[in-house]
Amino acid sequence: MSYDPPRPVGRLLLTPEDRDAPERVRRLRLLGLGERAEPAFDAFADRLAEVASVPYAMVTFIDENRQFFAGLHTPQRPEKPQGATAVFGNGRYLARDQGFCPHVVVRRKALVLEDVADYPRFAGNPIVDDYGVRSYLGAPLIDRTGIALGTVCVLDVRPRPWGRGGLETIKSMAAELTAQIEGREAFP
Repeated sequence: MSYDPPRPVGRLLLTPEDRDAPERVRRLRLLGLGERAEPAFDAFADRLAEVASVPYAMVTFIDENRQFFAGLHTPQRPEKPQGATAVFGNGRYLARDQGFCPHVVVRRKALVLEDVADYPRFAGNPIVDDYGVRSYLGAPLIDRTGIALGTVCVLDVRPRPWGRGGLETIKSMAAELTAQIEGREAFP
């Protein structure tokens, strides 16, 4: 397996360098994650969307090349925001150089973007222009080995004041899902 480091775009580095990617992929394979959608993860994403009152929610696992939405909640009839070129959530995969979840995994900390337009580093991300995403809230799924396997996140096509309550909620839900994931593994 090879991993190409992130590419600079102008003065911005859109995707952070991810030195843990090979180990994450091994761990995801051991746990049987990141290759197929699962009803339990879709149900979790549905619950995330309901709790946050947003149109989009995901359980995302990240390998060296892409993000996989193992759990996905989208509106039944998603609308294309004005200026967007596509509708977000049309598939289960997104390139690793798009979106915000790769930043959460590498940082190993939650990320709150109430309005991505306020952050030059993130405003140039392809999902902003292509899909009209304006707000993001995500937290890492860090398992017992210390590896950040992926994220739980919510998105909106409008700016959202997440506040401390939103941050605490997404972190709590990430911890809950991490415990469920660890339940898949038989401990020695």
